[in-house]
Amino acid sequence: MEDPYSVQMEKLARYARAMGNAKRILILRYLVSKGPLYFCDIHKILPIAKATVSQHLAELKNAGLVVSEELPPKVKYSIDCEAWCEAKRLMTRFWNEEDSCGCFSLEK
Repeated sequence: MEDPYSVQMEKLARYARAMGNAKRILILRYLVSKGPLYFCDIHKILPIAKATVSQHLAELKNAGLVVSEELPPKVKYSIDCEAWCEAKRLMTRFWNEEDSCGCFSLEK
């Protein structure tokens, strides 16, 4: 029997999980629009505890969407452009495949 899971499906799921939180979406939006940001700048954007910001950034890093650069005593975060483009491609392909089958059609 053929394995129904592919590497692309696993990657799509990893990206989707990481983006499954509104605060992480906000972090990504700021990094995409403003470019690299230091942790303190990201913390100013989000009115939540520093530890919570760290957890969100760790999730985004674990998914591969964000990279960090240690510049003691600061840490700078930025979008991993290759992973970002891959996530966009995978999500677009997923939504286009699902839509093309007619499952969203109101007419039967």
